[in-house]
Amino acid sequence: MGASSLSDLKRKDLLQTKGYINAEWVDAKSGKTFNVVDPATLDKIATVPEMGAVDTALAIEAAYEAFQAFKKTSARERARMLRRWNDLCLLHIDDLALILTLENGKTLAEAKGEVTYAASFLEWFAGEAERIHGEVVPVANQNQRILTFKQPLGVSACLAPWNFPIAMITRKVGAALAAGCTTVWKPAGETPLSCLAQAVLAQQAGFPKGVINVITTLDQVAEVGKELCTNKLIKKLSFTGSTRVGKLLAQECAGSLKKLSLELGGNSPFIVFDDAKLETAVEACILAKLRNSGQTCVTANRIMVQQGIYDSFAEALTKRIKELKVGKGTEEGVFIGPLTHERAVEKAMSHINDAKKYGGQIILGGGPIDGMKGYFLQPTIIKNMSKEMLTTREETFAPVVGLYKFKTEEEGIQMANDCDVGLGAFIVTESISRSWRVTEALEVGMVGVNLGLLSACESPFGGVKESGYGREGGRQGIEEYLTTKSMLINIAN
Repeated sequence: MGASSLSDLKRKDLLQTKGYINAEWVDAKSGKTFNVVDPATLDKIATVPEMGAVDTALAIEAAYEAFQAFKKTSARERARMLRRWNDLCLLHIDDLALILTLENGKTLAEAKGEVTYAASFLEWFAGEAERIHGEVVPVANQNQRILTFKQPLGVSACLAPWNFPIAMITRKVGAALAAGCTTVWKPAGETPLSCLAQAVLAQQAGFPKGVINVITTLDQVAEVGKELCTNKLIKKLSFTGSTRVGKLLAQECAGSLKKLSLELGGNSPFIVFDDAKLETAVEACILAKLRNSGQTCVTANRIMVQQGIYDSFAEALTKRIKELKVGKGTEEGVFIGPLTHERAVEKAMSHINDAKKYGGQIILGGGPIDGMKGYFLQPTIIKNMSKEMLTTREETFAPVVGLYKFKTEEEGIQMANDCDVGLGAFIVTESISRSWRVTEALEVGMVGVNLGLLSACESPFGGVKESGYGREGGRQGIEEYLTTKSMLINIAN
């Protein structure tokens, strides 16, 4: 039998239950704590500090003090530390995946995939650290010479979501550290243990005292967030989460004009054209829709299928999803785990009931799973979706597949673009020319063609419209933590 509880960890010190400030594991100044719960069983698995503004200010101060020296380290030094951290992640992949599965609910296979993905950002930004270049600018005044160079912004706040608690930290922090910034991490209250385990490995990789700090909170998140936004020692804030919270953070940061990266809500269209290969469309849809139980930033939220293939696609997708096992993430063969918290089940059920009210036809699932203790929902497929339904305007964030029908390419594009957000999109077609036309016409930051994934460490990740601004990953990711300085030199004498 495989590992199924935190007692099965091979490296016990990866389970930390305190905050991390200035290279010390600490409790909250208030003495308050909160529980971390396994969403598959609803059992308490750990208790961690409920930190507040006072703790956050201490973490910021530690990061600021550390920045005075860390900004002077060479790119080669920072790259070596990031590579050591990458190697440690891969060395301890089984333990990291188990912690992630128990606090988040995703399957062990998906959790191992996230650890590998998370480590890839550390390796990628290790390389980018040594590719921070300035330039010599051609001048109009021949008595001058102009050059530019890049410098780190300063203390950076990195706020990670619960759906990818490891990868979203390394994607932000890897870029920040490569640039020479020091950091304050704020993991989601539902999933702090994965983040704390990463702090253990980062410390072992050699990052100096104060360069990395971790604040844990669940009920005082607004207080912590306000301190991160208003404290003038913070020069950069990166957040992955909802559009609503992103707007609040932007308002709070406006007073000190902090540089922001906001990767916010999505409502990704998954567009299947008549010429698509049915098997390709089904497998891509399952990956885009059901990975992490439908709880990813770029989850296919609106499945739009051209009328000529609509019925055959619905039938094939239903048959394939019926084959997928639902259960606890540590169980062998499970493909769909629980949702991470109760609110997610409630929201999914509100979307399902709303679709039924407006004429949606449920052809699979439709409710919670009887006899299972955790936050489990039946994989659900609904036909005859229409624009009046909640799913058209909101992320469902659950294994609920809503099938919309369209007639022409132009109508499909119009339907896809008819929303306030624009993070990602997917299209399935055998036509190269159509893939170009549709990709260019879609109002999103990323498009997947004939596949169900949108992210790689070497590819920039981010959206348009109310999905935020800034990019993570790719060569663009490190630029979010750098400022350009110009130097003008008089050579007349």
